[in-house]
Amino acid sequence: MNFSIVVPIYNEEDNISDLYRAIITALDATDTDYEIIMVDDGSADGSFSALKAIAAQDLRVKVIRFRRNFGQTAAMSAGFDAASGDIIIPMDGDLQNDPADIPRLIEKLHEGYDVVSGWRSDRKDTFVTRKIPSILANALISRLTGVHLHDYGCTLKAYRREVLDGINLYGEMHRFVPALASQVGAKVAEIPVNHHPRLHGTSKYGISRTLRVILDLMTVKFLLAYSTKPIQLFGKWGVYTLLAGLGSGSMTIYMKVFEHYSMNRNPLLILTAFLLFMGIQFIVLGLLGELNARTYYEAQGKPIYVVRDRVNLG
Repeated sequence: MNFSIVVPIYNEEDNISDLYRAIITALDATDTDYEIIMVDDGSADGSFSALKAIAAQDLRVKVIRFRRNFGQTAAMSAGFDAASGDIIIPMDGDLQNDPADIPRLIEKLHEGYDVVSGWRSDRKDTFVTRKIPSILANALISRLTGVHLHDYGCTLKAYRREVLDGINLYGEMHRFVPALASQVGAKVAEIPVNHHPRLHGTSKYGISRTLRVILDLMTVKFLLAYSTKPIQLFGKWGVYTLLAGLGSGSMTIYMKVFEHYSMNRNPLLILTAFLLFMGIQFIVLGLLGELNARTYYEAQGKPIYVVRDRVNLG
């Protein structure tokens, strides 16, 4: 099995047949083995019936059905777990991604990359509610993660299987897989891909998703920079806060001794106590994080490094 196409489906009954035909048209021309994994994310329409009908006719189509709607990230994670291919390619089920771009992603992957991300350079979405938030979010994500992509939100990507091994997805984390993959040394590239307007059904995304993406971005930034050394983050802020508290306390004493300003009426005394308490809290939080990090890695026997090649080591 060379390729696995993973497609999350949620209330896309009218798009499924056209999507299936577009995928097999694009991939049959490549003369390679592939499978199509359709994950029904608790659809309330006839999506599952349409998927079952296609799977009955084509054994390359595998169908997973959730008991309820768990979200796109969960659907993609289930598809990744079930995939047999050496290369895994997720895409949307609304026909806005173009399956004809899949061979181009694979061709770019064969140039030595581990992840190739699609870039909807001519995006067919509303400008105010979709394009502007996307531009701002992509700029922020690129800056904080250090992996500069124009379009993190494009589902159409190509991954080598080994890159996805060990990456667990939660929340809205599917869009951050290129950044998480870079943590283990994956080479990431981006190419422009087609984007079509939605013809059937309604979009499942809205402006409210931006907040969830920002919150998950905080998690990704922490995982990329401090997952194995939380004391470096919390301990640093703890020391800064303690120093600020000592400075505030020194000023309180100075004002008492030299300016005869009553300490119990000086707001700096309260600030001193607050800063010292917060500094200790930060340091303790960092130490607890260190214990959790060691439990996470040692209990699973997971190393804190990833080996790419071995020579003469057996």
